[in-house]
Amino acid sequence: MLRLALYQPDIPQNTGTMLRMAACLGLTVEIIEPAGFDVSDRHLRRSGLDYLDHVPITRHRSWDAFEAWRHSENIRLVLATTAGALPYTQFGFRDGDCVLMGRESAGVPESVHAAADARVFVPMRPGMRSLNVAVSAAMIVGEALRQSG
Repeated sequence: MLRLALYQPDIPQNTGTMLRMAACLGLTVEIIEPAGFDVSDRHLRRSGLDYLDHVPITRHRSWDAFEAWRHSENIRLVLATTAGALPYTQFGFRDGDCVLMGRESAGVPESVHAAADARVFVPMRPGMRSLNVAVSAAMIVGEALRQSG
């Protein structure tokens, strides 16, 4: 099963949108804390509506806790980043991959870049900074699902 990981998300509406997408597409979600907002069920329900009942969510108290879990499960980490090495459409996704999305405000630190098994990006027109994180997640996850069936 494909996984979507959110690194210290800081906008609840984007997180809710990605949780709703994950519920509809059959993904599991890993939330790596600390988040920039209260990640309680009450706050997520405001933006995720009733879809939260249909998505398995695991909260990891830190990056280190997430990494320990990921390595124990032998899960490949694919980081979505504007500093990616390969367009997401040219990457070979596999069932079981974990697609990691960074913070809306700051992406991820260099240590997270270094820990990723692969780094992919969404090609954009020159001069454009970035897409909304939920839009990027939908594009990348859609391609990963297409490839992995």
